[in-house]
Amino acid sequence: MTLRRLRTLRTLLAGAAALVLTAAAAGCGGADAPNAAVRPDGSVDLSKVTLRIGDQKGGQQALLGAAGELDGLPYKVTWNQFTSGPPLLEAVHAGALDFGAVGNTPPVFAAAAGSDIKIVAAADIGLTGQAVLVPKDSPIRTPADLKGKRIGVAKGSSAHYHLLTVLKKAGLGFADIQPQYLAPPDAMAALSRGGLDAWAIWDPYTAQGQTQAGARVLVDGRGYTTGYNLIVAAEKALEDKAKVAALRDYLTRQRRALVWANANVKGWGAVWSRDTGLPLAVAEEAARRRAARLIKVDDALVRNEQLVADAFRDEKLIPGSVDIAKFVDRRFNDIEVENK
Repeated sequence: MTLRRLRTLRTLLAGAAALVLTAAAAGCGGADAPNAAVRPDGSVDLSKVTLRIGDQKGGQQALLGAAGELDGLPYKVTWNQFTSGPPLLEAVHAGALDFGAVGNTPPVFAAAAGSDIKIVAAADIGLTGQAVLVPKDSPIRTPADLKGKRIGVAKGSSAHYHLLTVLKKAGLGFADIQPQYLAPPDAMAALSRGGLDAWAIWDPYTAQGQTQAGARVLVDGRGYTTGYNLIVAAEKALEDKAKVAALRDYLTRQRRALVWANANVKGWGAVWSRDTGLPLAVAEEAARRRAARLIKVDDALVRNEQLVADAFRDEKLIPGSVDIAKFVDRRFNDIEVENK
């Protein structure tokens, strides 16, 4: 094929690709296309809205379902399961999800990577289920004993920050250990077969490690970290009037469900047991120690999240500084639900 014919073919292929993309945009609704869920008078038809939600094991779907808050939803919902917060927020940034629930650290790593995300709601859960586990007969007795040890942790997760604070209080840093960046199921398997000296993790995996691997808690989260459970949304979703209306309804239900779980530990534990495969007694204990306190996306939350960001910056685990204030959206703070 001559160079001239090759250039012509490339031009034709490029033109065909452009036509396909234009047709796809027209079929799916381009940026300037009207939103079918928004009526001419500006009101929203929620029946035409679909929320794409990222979830984790024993998470939002199980909680809202147990509390009866998924009954009679006026909009559609699709659920997508993840092993931890960092990949969930990658999906939010990529446009595959509208929002999801994560711990205190994934938004920091997402922000450091330039993700288009905003923290829109928050709760503070109990810290006894946030733990550094070690094998039952391990000689490790204090955080200082972690020096030089192989420690499993999900990179960019709440456990990552918890581990960092535990090490720091013991006069150590990540350079003093052998971090093993593993998803929770892989870390669980590694701890069980002796491939890890310790594991930084959260419930329900903490409970699973205690019951199925016979692990013991070296230290929990009290005095080290926050128990933030954060709802993080895509900026694109927050620019969509219809999705914002559906998200407001969802957040109201989600916050009612958290209050319900605090008052119905046995009922929530039973659902959590079925959802996670944990023994009933263990699931109930995990549910009890994750009791949530509803909080707002306020200055205190921004300050505490900034501490997380600064700690990872100082350890050179994220590139440069992150201004957390730029990654919050306070418009849903007016949602009032009784906090028992």
